[in-house]
Amino acid sequence: MKVKRITIEIKGLDEALKEAGRTYEKVSRGEQVGEKTGLYFGSLKDMRRVLTERRVELLKTIKEREPSSVYELAKMLRRDLKNVLQDISYLEELGLVEITETKDRKIPRVSYDKINFEVAL
Repeated sequence: MKVKRITIEIKGLDEALKEAGRTYEKVSRGEQVGEKTGLYFGSLKDMRRVLTERRVELLKTIKEREPSSVYELAKMLRRDLKNVLQDISYLEELGLVEITETKDRKIPRVSYDKINFEVAL
């Protein structure tokens, strides 16, 4: 089985600006710059506001139990449907959840197997 991963990095403004400067220098010299995808936060505190224990539990439940709708997911989690919908929508905006919509339901999916965390020092 191929493991698909998503990278979440925590780096401050200084590190982000340094990385942008290095990228600009490479582009200026005509060098190829590889695409780097992931989710980036300025601090651990910021990341904790987004990836709460409940949202991580939600991601894990989607991955392991493959609910057929957000309603079913809410029942699995024993959470209010409105709150689950809010979390799902937010995680979809961040690219952590994919939603397939049919005419009568929203089906959540998680297409990766692992989340890698990196912290710039």
